[in-house]
Amino acid sequence: PLTVCVDKVAASGGYLMSCLANKLVAAPFAIVGSIGVVAQLPNFHRLLKKHDIDYEIFTAGKYKRTVTLFGENTEEGRAKFKQDLEETHALFKDFVARYRPHVDIESVSQGDIWYGTRALDIGLIDAISTSDDYLVSLAEERKVFRVDWVEKKSLPERLGIGLASAAGQLVTRLHRLLPVNSA
Repeated sequence: PLTVCVDKVAASGGYLMSCLANKLVAAPFAIVGSIGVVAQLPNFHRLLKKHDIDYEIFTAGKYKRTVTLFGENTEEGRAKFKQDLEETHALFKDFVARYRPHVDIESVSQGDIWYGTRALDIGLIDAISTSDDYLVSLAEERKVFRVDWVEKKSLPERLGIGLASAAGQLVTRLHRLLPVNSA
């Protein structure tokens, strides 16, 4: 089983990834949710036109580029872009509903965020805990092994470090032995 612990934020795509866990744990003040889709982009078309700068875009396919930063956007392009956002939102909601079937998906999929304690009340998470506390609680009832990973250095790396250290010591000794010329 997969357990996901959220200490700070699992919002939007972060919640999308988290909700497929068998158990979803969040800290009391973790931010959870934001099940929605947003897209924002400025349009510089009038600014470019004011300065006599032409912008051209070439596409193959009617809806390859529905809205643009630099060109003149059309109502049809805006409508298609909005339709794509709605479709993405529907897919997002379906995904969450699949992995969190007990959640009232319509009430939690309006882009709102909740703190951990409230997220527990509405079923977005399964338990309240920080990741540290959760791991400590697991350690109390299970065998815990400490694993240390030591990366062995190659012989040339070990020699190189040794040579550099020896060279540094030699230079220091030579400076002490040689007279300083103050002329």
